[in-house]
Amino acid sequence: MSLDPVPENPEALLLAACGFYEALTLEAKGSCAGGQETAPNLGGNLFYVGELDDDGRAMVIAGNVAGCATLAATDDAAAQKRAVRDGVVDFLVSTLDEALRILKNEIRKRAAVAVCVGAAKAMVSREMLERGVLPDLMAMTDERRELPGFGPGARGIEMGTPDGSRAFIGWQVMRTPARWMAKLDAMAFECLESDAWARRWVQLSPRYCGRALLAQRGLYCSPEAAAQVQGKFAAAVESGEVEAEVFVRLHMDGAIQQSRLSPAATA
Repeated sequence: MSLDPVPENPEALLLAACGFYEALTLEAKGSCAGGQETAPNLGGNLFYVGELDDDGRAMVIAGNVAGCATLAATDDAAAQKRAVRDGVVDFLVSTLDEALRILKNEIRKRAAVAVCVGAAKAMVSREMLERGVLPDLMAMTDERRELPGFGPGARGIEMGTPDGSRAFIGWQVMRTPARWMAKLDAMAFECLESDAWARRWVQLSPRYCGRALLAQRGLYCSPEAAAQVQGKFAAAVESGEVEAEVFVRLHMDGAIQQSRLSPAATA
């Protein structure tokens, strides 16, 4: 499955955010605190995503859920307002100094926070280099070529296509998401007992994905867990426990399966 840069639409934003979260958690399992313990997180790590464009929004969402202290920058006023409105960033500030004061405090507490500097990314990046601000984690973009001084020490995060051992499952309700999504999320959570990072995503991603994704969810997990989630949803719709149509997408073993689970059709 190809994971391209995020266009301006909710479904693509969700897929990209899931992909970046997968990349962050793979980095965590390999070299950062968090691993596979009961409550994994990347608290205490500064994650610099660069430009808060569509791809940047997806990276900030992933960083928020993973527990990072995340820094972004943009001089696009519309992007700034949208990020604040949707809860993607916690603070919009005008200078790097303001951002660093917030970030340092939250890093000490190992707490998740996202800060956007309302200035051009290139200017913020240069100021970071001049002041010796080195991220622990950094999005792999042209930044590395433009500003090679970020290279030493900063672990690169690049969204690629996850290997064949992982599946992607997405679900959407066709009506009254406020009533049914929490129930579906709880069912998915039960199927992910052996994957603490995926459970964290199910728990926390709704808080950061914005209003456009109230009725949609998605995550990477093992094929076995994905099949179990799909089966649990089907049983819930068939039994009447969920009285809404549920659309499920399953990307597994190079194939895409789509199911429309309808109470009327299964009655």
